[in-house]
Amino acid sequence: MSEGEKLIPINIEDEMKSAYIDYSMSVIVSRALPDVRDGLKPVHRRVLYGMYELGVLSNRAHKKSARIVGEVLGKYHPHGDTSVYDAMVRMAQEWSLRYMMVDGQGNFGSVDGDSPAAMRYTEARMRKISEDMLADLDKETVDFQLNFDDTLEEPTVMPTKIPTLLINGASGIAVGMATNMAPHNLTEVIDGTLAYIDNPEIEIDELINYIKAPDFPTGGTIYGYEGVREAFKTGRGRIVMRAKATFEESNNKEAIVVTEIPYQVNKADMIKKTADLVNDKKIEGISNIRDESDRNGMRIVYELKRDAVPNVVLNTLYKYTQLQSSFSVNNIALVNGRPQMLNLKDLIHYFVEHRHDVVVRRTQYELRKAEERAHILEGLIIASDNIDEVIKIIRASKDGEEAREKLIERFNLSEIQARAIVEMRLRQLTGLEQDKLRAEYEEIMKLIAYLKELLASKEMRSQVIKDELAEVKDKYGDERRSVIEYAGGDVSIEDLIADEQVVVTISHAGYIKRTSLSEYKTQNRGGVGQKSAATRDEDFLEHLFVATNHQYLMFFTQKGKCFWMRVFEIPEGTKASKGRALQNLINIENDDKVKAFICTQDLKDEEYINSHYVIMATKQGQVKKTSLEKYSRPRVNGVAAITIKEDDELLEAKLTTGNSQVLLAVRSGKIVRFEEEKTRPMGRTASGVRGITLKDETDELIGMVSVDVNDVNDTQLLVVTENGYGKRTKLEEDGEAIYRITNRGGKGVKALNVTEKTGALVSINIVSDADDLMIINKSGLTIRMNVSDLRTMGRATQGVRLINIKGKDSIAAVTKVLREEEEVIIEGDIVEGEITNNTENNTDTDLSEESETEE
Repeated sequence: MSEGEKLIPINIEDEMKSAYIDYSMSVIVSRALPDVRDGLKPVHRRVLYGMYELGVLSNRAHKKSARIVGEVLGKYHPHGDTSVYDAMVRMAQEWSLRYMMVDGQGNFGSVDGDSPAAMRYTEARMRKISEDMLADLDKETVDFQLNFDDTLEEPTVMPTKIPTLLINGASGIAVGMATNMAPHNLTEVIDGTLAYIDNPEIEIDELINYIKAPDFPTGGTIYGYEGVREAFKTGRGRIVMRAKATFEESNNKEAIVVTEIPYQVNKADMIKKTADLVNDKKIEGISNIRDESDRNGMRIVYELKRDAVPNVVLNTLYKYTQLQSSFSVNNIALVNGRPQMLNLKDLIHYFVEHRHDVVVRRTQYELRKAEERAHILEGLIIASDNIDEVIKIIRASKDGEEAREKLIERFNLSEIQARAIVEMRLRQLTGLEQDKLRAEYEEIMKLIAYLKELLASKEMRSQVIKDELAEVKDKYGDERRSVIEYAGGDVSIEDLIADEQVVVTISHAGYIKRTSLSEYKTQNRGGVGQKSAATRDEDFLEHLFVATNHQYLMFFTQKGKCFWMRVFEIPEGTKASKGRALQNLINIENDDKVKAFICTQDLKDEEYINSHYVIMATKQGQVKKTSLEKYSRPRVNGVAAITIKEDDELLEAKLTTGNSQVLLAVRSGKIVRFEEEKTRPMGRTASGVRGITLKDETDELIGMVSVDVNDVNDTQLLVVTENGYGKRTKLEEDGEAIYRITNRGGKGVKALNVTEKTGALVSINIVSDADDLMIINKSGLTIRMNVSDLRTMGRATQGVRLINIKGKDSIAAVTKVLREEEEVIIEGDIVEGEITNNTENNTDTDLSEESETEE
């Protein structure tokens, strides 16, 4: 130890703690997080300032990247040339930044993850938009700080006119925190900012009308809106992104063509991983993958095998590959040097605040300069008014210093004015120049008055900011690249979709569509019917029901799972089109099948979900009641709705208010009627209790209806058999029950005299004289008729023929429609907003009959 030194013992724990805190604060404040005002991290700010200092503007020639990096590295950013060059490269990549800040020349990498060329080969210059980020930098609009060695000054923030943080986003990992902010569309952001300036009390829900969602540089589709809404409101949220895919056909082979991929996905890696999954048999149906991308754009072709269903393959790709990925928003930025989580309104607020600050400082600078010029002009005007005397004084003086002093003394001028007079050129003595002098003075006095008024009025400053923003929007505004696909639970999209009633049809093979009502015509009883839908070979229409666009649709499958969808999300089709496979719209297992549907109102309305129940029935006669609240949280992969026992399957689900009667009908023609309260509410996974006792092993449940206890006197029951016979019977007449109320689990009473001619019972419905009937055959024929044409009959009669059945055809589904003022408007079985499907005919017997018909 050398002389004069001494050791100070320090606790290593304290030293490590303080050293690490110092390091982490340095990373947070001076490296990884953007400033909320200009949206830039120090490295980006320094790159732009270095280019500005070098004069590499958008209208000048490109300069070598190495020259720019050297400038930034040597003067402002002592963290290695790689960090500076990598940041500059990213600012020049169209797939990385929504609005590029650097105009690169040469190889700046690719979306496949290729490295850019070395900085000695590439060239760069600023883009026009970057110049607007630095506009007014020379007007003392922002504070400057000393650089790392205290020899130069650099700006602490840019006086940007562009809301950079919102339009380009940011990502960075600090110590103990990270940021990940999504890019947005400049046009939308400026519209939202203008709305905020007009009304600082604006709610985020209103801002969402202007700024719809993030807008990624690579385009693609934003799938679902809940994550976007969450991110806007809280600063955190998960946004699901999907590639843009279309189907093409060539050489009798179908292909999926992808033209846009999710943001920050490496195309080459994605293709390689997909190929590995295909080789490992994790993804079926793809025969070849080609990358046909060129200078005109991206194009990835997935060639399909002949028997592959394109929608199924595409959904599999979304599930297992990066064709679907998510962007986790985490809006953390520096506010007054401190990291803070920010929502959409906060981001706009701090940007507008910064603009106010810049406009005030710019105005003060311009005012000072204007006043200095006006002061000089006042002196020159005095001199021009007394020009002969001024010349005399100057000629009589020994030197410039004496001349200045004499002028100050004679005309009471300032030092600055006297110097300007002494240095005045002879040309300024002409009459024309003197007029110009006075005109300039008048103009500058007007400018001074305007600038003083601007400093005194916040409204005027707000107008200046709005005008500058509108100018930026005109210069750089463009169309959205990312399409928004509003998925379940969304509200705002409802405003764009008419709340019309539609017919929803689902075929035996699970093809679904919604169709406008105007496509159906009324026919007389006994007609043959008209062709309703193009179905695949051996397929037939099985479900037909009615709903309105804004309702929620709940799907219950035969294995007892529940899925959700909004009616407007069902693909629209004509009466003759076959629709889209249900498997592609909900994540249902391959060997499962949708059996029942419920339409409900808003699932977030607590009063509604707690006052309603779902009653389910299985083929073996089990029933179960569960509160709707248990099914009010939609999940992409569905939830268990009921535990199904072996050799059984779910058949029906109905929505009730807890104050109704349940009727169960079986194939053998019997019906049991009991009070709903006889079944207590159970959990989601319970398997239920016995609802009806079956006649024998061949018997099974074919349908269930529920009736509110207040409506039993007016209720009429329509039953239909597979050979086209049907009849309607009152539930109660003159206070006496035609179908008597029994205990749950009984054998029931006869609903219709089932014979070989009528065939087994297939449908049970509640109807009235105001209804029309719509009957659909397995062959796809539909017929529409008036219920009033059917007289009410006794309980044990055989009924009348409703529809002529050709050959071995039979009825697949029956539903009712309501007539109103001579216009046909479909309603479903509506119970407090519920619309359910009507009975399906899906037994092993039916399938064998269908195949016989085909033969």
